[in-house]
Amino acid sequence: MFLLTVLSLYPFVFPERNYYNLCDKQPIGRLLFRLFCETRPEFECCINFLDAVAEYEVTPDEKLGEKGKEIIMRYLTPESPVYVSEVGQDLIHQTEEKFEISPYKELFSHCAKSAYDYLSGEPFQEYLDSMYFDRFLQWKWLERQPVTKNTFRQYRVLGKGGFGEVCACQVRATGKMYACKRLEKKRIKKRKGESMALNEKQILEKVTSRFVVNLAYAYETKDALCLVLTLMNGGDLKFHIYNMGNPGFEEERASFYAAEILCGLADLHKENIVYRDLKPENILLDDYGHIRISDLGLAVKIPEGEAIRGRVGTVGYMAPEVLNNQKYTFSPDYWGLGCLIYEMIAGQSPFRGRKEKVKREEVDRRVLETDEVYSEKFSEEAESICKMLLSKDMKQRLGCQEEKAAAVKRHPFFKAMNFKRLEAGILDPPFVPDPRAVYCKDVLDIEQFSTVKGVNLDQTDDDFYSKFSTASVSIPWQNEMIETECFKELNQFGPNGTLSPDLNHSYPPEPPKKGLLHRIFKRQHQNNSNSTPNSKVTLNHHNATNHVSTNSIGSS
Repeated sequence: MFLLTVLSLYPFVFPERNYYNLCDKQPIGRLLFRLFCETRPEFECCINFLDAVAEYEVTPDEKLGEKGKEIIMRYLTPESPVYVSEVGQDLIHQTEEKFEISPYKELFSHCAKSAYDYLSGEPFQEYLDSMYFDRFLQWKWLERQPVTKNTFRQYRVLGKGGFGEVCACQVRATGKMYACKRLEKKRIKKRKGESMALNEKQILEKVTSRFVVNLAYAYETKDALCLVLTLMNGGDLKFHIYNMGNPGFEEERASFYAAEILCGLADLHKENIVYRDLKPENILLDDYGHIRISDLGLAVKIPEGEAIRGRVGTVGYMAPEVLNNQKYTFSPDYWGLGCLIYEMIAGQSPFRGRKEKVKREEVDRRVLETDEVYSEKFSEEAESICKMLLSKDMKQRLGCQEEKAAAVKRHPFFKAMNFKRLEAGILDPPFVPDPRAVYCKDVLDIEQFSTVKGVNLDQTDDDFYSKFSTASVSIPWQNEMIETECFKELNQFGPNGTLSPDLNHSYPPEPPKKGLLHRIFKRQHQNNSNSTPNSKVTLNHHNATNHVSTNSIGSS
C-alpha cells in the first residue's frame, strides 16, 4: 500500500528526527503539527502563546506596553482559561517585574523557550503517532519525486550567466514562476567549472533566507544543468543606481537596501558561508522592491574554527586582506557592504570614478593605500559607517569583532530601522518597481552564446551530474505548495477529524484507473464481437495499458 511504502522511507528521509527539523524548520511540517495541536486544547494554548510572542517581537516600540500586558493577562495569569501552565511561576514573576520597569523586544523569550521545550517533548511524540504525521510523510514522498524539463514551462530569456542563459519558467503543476539558470555542460567542462558550479548549487541548498536568492529545484537535461531560482523582476542595484535619473539614492533608500543586504550576509554567516562578491550587479530587486543577494559562485563554506585565503572577487570591491592574500573569515563581506553603501549614496564606487578608465593594478593600489573621499551627499552617520566598514585593518573593521552583524545593526546609520520587522518582511520598501517597466538591458542586446567546439561529454561526467541533479529543495518546495494553495486544496481529512481513506492502513488500495488504451482496445473488442459473433478475441486489457496510478494526497 502507498502509505506503508511512504512510512518505510521514514528513517532515510529524516536522519535527524527531532522537533525543530520536523515541526519548526519545514513549513508543511509546521502547519501539520499545528493542526494536530488544535485537537488538544492544552497544546493549542502553547502554540497560540508562541504566536503572540512572535507578534509582540515585531510590534512597533510605542505599542510594546499594550501588547505585552495583553500577553501577560491572557497567557500568564492562572485565572485565564488559556493559561500556559508549562511556564513556571518564578519565570512569570521575573517577566512581570521586567515588564513593569520597561517592556522590550526579548521580554518573553525565556517564557517562549519553556513552551517550545514542552511542545518538543510529549506533544511531539504523540504527533509522530498521529495521522497528521502520516500525512506529512505523504507530502515528503511527493516532494522527492523526479524533476525534469517537463516539470516546467519555459519562457523568455531574462539575461545570461557565466555558463549559459537565464530564462523565466513556470512550474506546470502549481503555476509558480521562477528563473531558470542554465549551465551548459560543454561550456562548464571547457572552462573546468565543475567545482564552481557544484559549490554554488550546494551553498544555495543550505541557505534559506528572504534576503538571498533561493534554490527551489536542480535538474539536468541532455545539454545543460539547470538551477531553478527565485524570480527577481525588479532589476539589479547597478541599473537603479545609474539608469534612473541622477546617479545614487537618497540616504533613506540606501539605508533600507543596506539593512536587507546586512540581514542576508548574517544568514550566510550563520551557515559559516562567506560571500566574497558584493557589488551592485549581484543585488536584485523583486516585484515589491525587496532585495536579495544573488550569484553565489564565489561563496565558500569556512570550516569551523578555521580561516581561509583566496584572491577572488571583483576589481574595486575586494578587501585589502584579499588582495594581500591574507587569511580571513567574514571580513571581506563587511568591506563589500561598505563599498555598496558608499556607491549607493555617492553614485560611484569608492576607489574608481564613474566611467574612469584605469588599470586593475591602480585600483588595487588605491584600495590598499588611499582613503575614500566623502562629498556633501553623506550625512555624518553615513560617512561614519562607511569609514568603519572600509577600515583597511580587518581587526578594526565594523562587524569583524565578536558581535559581528549585531554590531553593524546598532550603528546610528540604522537608527530608524526596526530589524525585527524587516526580518519578518513587514516593512515596506522605499521604491516599488513598475510591473510594466523592464529594469535591465534590452534582451535583444544580450549576446548569444557561441557553440562550444572540441568538447565531448563521457561517462566520467555522470558522477558530477548526479551530485548536481537532486530535484526539489525541501523548504522552497514546501513554501511553493503553501503559497499556491496546493497544500490547502489537497490536505483533506475525513469528516470530524477522522482518517481519510489514503491514511487508513486497513483501507484497500484504489484500483488503477482505466487509461486511453484500455478504452480503445475495449471498443475494438466490441466491434469485432459484433461483426464476427463466432470469432473469439481475447485481450489482456491490464497488460495493454501503460497507465501508472498513485494515490493522491487527501481524500479522492
